[in-house]
Amino acid sequence: MSLEVKNLVKKYGEKTVVNDLSFKMDKPGVYALLGTNGAGKTTTIRIILGMLSYDSGQVLWNGKDIDPMSINLGYLAEERGLYPKFTLMDQLLYFAKLKNVPKALAKERIKYWAERLEVTEYLYQPVETGKKKALNKKKNKPKTADQLSKGNQQKIQLMAALLSDPEFIVLDEPLSGLDPVNTDLFKGIIKELIEANKYIIMSSHQMATIEEFCKDITILNKGNVVLQGDLNDIKKSYGRVNMFVKCEGKDIKPYIESFNLRIINETPDGYQLKVTGEAQAGQFLAKLVEDKVTVIKFELREPSLHEIFVEKVGDVHEE
Repeated sequence: MSLEVKNLVKKYGEKTVVNDLSFKMDKPGVYALLGTNGAGKTTTIRIILGMLSYDSGQVLWNGKDIDPMSINLGYLAEERGLYPKFTLMDQLLYFAKLKNVPKALAKERIKYWAERLEVTEYLYQPVETGKKKALNKKKNKPKTADQLSKGNQQKIQLMAALLSDPEFIVLDEPLSGLDPVNTDLFKGIIKELIEANKYIIMSSHQMATIEEFCKDITILNKGNVVLQGDLNDIKKSYGRVNMFVKCEGKDIKPYIESFNLRIINETPDGYQLKVTGEAQAGQFLAKLVEDKVTVIKFELREPSLHEIFVEKVGDVHEE
């Protein structure tokens, strides 16, 4: 199986929102579409899913024009879309029916994902008898979407996306608004999907999450590709030019100035510096050691995806 986007163009009047975009997924894993708000990534996703038309180019699945109605796909949209006044179980069964999942199998999968996502209490009524049952009848009434927190609604929507056991999954800002506990829960599920050899496209403003899961990336800016390729290769191409130094007992700013190092960030914990490469960093460290400066921490690394992103498209606010 493979997904290929070839020379995709989408315009609204005179404005081009996606300009000659091409990328390919020829094996399972996670592909990242990145960009600031308005960069064109959500438009691209909607085109791939058949929700929007496009002006030129191709979207191919297994070498043929993609038909979202004939392939098994799951979609977690950035704009959450549950029906607020219908019970969660009825909605999930309805979504499963739309994907031609038999009711008995849908119920099995709902039970699995309810336990996995820790939302069983919102979908199933406790088995009670006698007086306690009468007292709790109103309290245990099946939950509707508008009775859930934003995070729990997101869990239900993820369940809906996965009920058909899709081979191709699109996750648009999957971790937006989640607390740290539920973020880890979602990450565990993404890992589970990767291990199951799913094809996943992910869009996120959380650069650390992209680094955790994605091998290949495309960064868009105003509809144009500004960076694309294997993330590890991209980072290696920059070299180890980011240095962090924490010292004790002596002000090292004169040393920084004498080596003409650029200060990226100065905090009570230390200095984030830009160097020309490993040779300059080694000379700087050797001078500190020679002058018996106590070095608490010294780190030389490639730039993070966040730093690369900011360089390519400007400031980004992680959600």
